[in-house]
Amino acid sequence: MNIIEAKDVSVTFESFGQEIKAVDHVDFFLPEGQTVGIVGESGSGKSTFARVLSGLQLPTSGSVTYLGNPIQVGKQTYPGKLRKDVQMVFQDPYGSLNPRMRIVKAIAEAIRQHQDLDKKSAIEAGVRLLESMGISGDDAYKYPRSLSGGQRQRASVARALSAQPRLLIADEPTSAIDQSAQSQLLGLFNNLIKEGLSIVLVSHDLSVIRYLSDYVYVMKDGVFVESGKTEDIFNNPKEEYTKKLIASIPGRKL
Repeated sequence: MNIIEAKDVSVTFESFGQEIKAVDHVDFFLPEGQTVGIVGESGSGKSTFARVLSGLQLPTSGSVTYLGNPIQVGKQTYPGKLRKDVQMVFQDPYGSLNPRMRIVKAIAEAIRQHQDLDKKSAIEAGVRLLESMGISGDDAYKYPRSLSGGQRQRASVARALSAQPRLLIADEPTSAIDQSAQSQLLGLFNNLIKEGLSIVLVSHDLSVIRYLSDYVYVMKDGVFVESGKTEDIFNNPKEEYTKKLIASIPGRKL
């Protein structure tokens, strides 16, 4: 069963009196328990489309369904209890972390929003969740500004997971952190995949996409120009644009 599916989705923005199509009549599906990658150059429309899937951006036309039901009711998306099922991790973790709140308290607050726990139990659950992200001891009680970029990104993943979601949408989660932190974060995502979490992974980094994804969509100018199983896309790309992207991977030649 597809956990999320998009049909004929378009997103159009107005800019200086002109219409710009950020996403242009695309179809997409993610089977439950799998990881699907969306790859493309900066400005290709992939982040806008990720926001549509997460309910943060309303499409100009087309529809998105979650477990077969429309995510949009009027102008509201993922109404009621569905909101906790779909969580998003952003490239900049400051978007989901309160700079005035210690990390563990921010996670505990999110846990209390979604789970029936008292304050003490929520703190304890927050500590355990952060420990599973590799953030423990004194680091759990620091403010976001006192953590490294990799720690902040893992803390933002912890905050998303505090809702116990069925679907995680990650938009360029590794692009703003160093190589060591990337390796830690990829290991974390790999563990989440093994636990059965469904993931939409958006990235311009094809090595990340190849490592984690079962299936890949290649986006250019708001359109999916190619899609297929990950190994098929990487070993036998059909579109020149895809070949160009794969050739840009360090040490990789077609």
